[in-house]
Amino acid sequence: MRETIVGMPRTPYAALLRLPGVARLFVVSFVARIPAAMVGVVLTLHVVTSLDRGYAQAGVVAGAATVGMALGAPWRGRLVDRFGLRRAIAPSVLVESAVWVCAPRLSYELLIGAAFVAGLFLVPVFSVTRQSLSVLVPLAQQRAAFALDSVAVELTFMLSPVIGVVLATQVSTVAALTVVGVATVAAGVLLWWANPPTRSAAPVAPLETDGAPDGTARRLLGPALVVVLLAAVAAAFVLVGTDVALVASLNDAGRAGDVGWMIALWAGGSVVGGLVHGARHRSPSPLVLVALLALATVPAAFAPGPYRLAVAVFVAGLPCAPALSSINATLVRLVPEQRRGEVMGWSGTMGTVGNALGAPLCGFVIDRSSPGAGFLTAACVGGGIAVAGLVVLALTRHSAAGVPVAADAPAPEALGTPAEREVSAGTASGAGDDERAEPGRLAEVPQPRRSSERLGHTVRRRVRRVGRRPSAGVRPPSP
Repeated sequence: MRETIVGMPRTPYAALLRLPGVARLFVVSFVARIPAAMVGVVLTLHVVTSLDRGYAQAGVVAGAATVGMALGAPWRGRLVDRFGLRRAIAPSVLVESAVWVCAPRLSYELLIGAAFVAGLFLVPVFSVTRQSLSVLVPLAQQRAAFALDSVAVELTFMLSPVIGVVLATQVSTVAALTVVGVATVAAGVLLWWANPPTRSAAPVAPLETDGAPDGTARRLLGPALVVVLLAAVAAAFVLVGTDVALVASLNDAGRAGDVGWMIALWAGGSVVGGLVHGARHRSPSPLVLVALLALATVPAAFAPGPYRLAVAVFVAGLPCAPALSSINATLVRLVPEQRRGEVMGWSGTMGTVGNALGAPLCGFVIDRSSPGAGFLTAACVGGGIAVAGLVVLALTRHSAAGVPVAADAPAPEALGTPAEREVSAGTASGAGDDERAEPGRLAEVPQPRRSSERLGHTVRRRVRRVGRRPSAGVRPPSP
């Protein structure tokens, strides 16, 4: 009220950054992500220039690092869940120190193995940041938090490769690799020092499903979680396909020098879209946003010149950060806190899978057709996965709603918690029950007491009332 009278309403981002620990988390994560965003281009330039190998062989090194990251992300996330952040990342800091001290002096064959180990033990800055945001930020503000995180990632990937290229070309690739190694270790030490929380102060009980002790594991394998992870694959496929097709379009037009500012323009569209998305009170399902991301890529396939292509690329970037932030915000609500690190790791792995599938497939289509066909391939495959996910959720919800329920069975939920229903329905997370929910905690679904339990309770109560005469007439409990 006071701020409204002054005439300058508080933005959701200003309110977000005033929360304890949030501003520091964004600063720490931005700095710690720089080496991870720089390492790909530096490794490629080192293999091509210093080791005098081809781009295909450079791709093998980058691919080894990617495979290591894909395998290591869920494992490291599970370690964070079980042992806490500091104990989980301490081995990563030690291994990364050894790898990057040796990497600039290794032969090509040994560098492949070192890249794999570096990816396997990569400090999980991305997943830990999102896991910590789910703890620090109340549910009603998490859309703005994850949108701002996606914007920060875009800015990191706009700046870091430029720094890596400047170091590799103006100094040397050995110096650039050394800087990457030092920065990677420093990122781990910085994250270890900051130690952002990955669990709420109050312990969160695991969810129960059908009274089974392993209800949490069952819920992790539910259709809602699976389709959101597939949405991560689809989004990564669209993005890497757009990247490959954009470079091919500019190369074919003889404007390879425009790649840098065109990619920056694409990222700028993502920044704008992310900020707008985070300020909204409602948003569509993440699957719908991924489908919009695919649809927004289509105009780039038919852009006749570089300037119209620039406009199309900016438009293609608008749904990028909203889709990625919505995927992350939904994942943290779908799983209990004690499994969140592992699931965020799986999300990173799914993104890696999307990249691994999208780049070669779109490149194959471009080689045999045109760059425009690359844009269309990215849009069709990524959009098709998103639409298929929506269909699966609709069928699952329909079948669950049509199953008869026994009188003594727990009340079924089509998709469990309200967060799971949000995956398909796109319900609001900025008002109503979200504001009353405990930060970082899923809403617990009350389970009705079974009829046998009610009967036993009534019998015991009436036995106490009449003494030792259980044969006295006991009426069954009212329904």
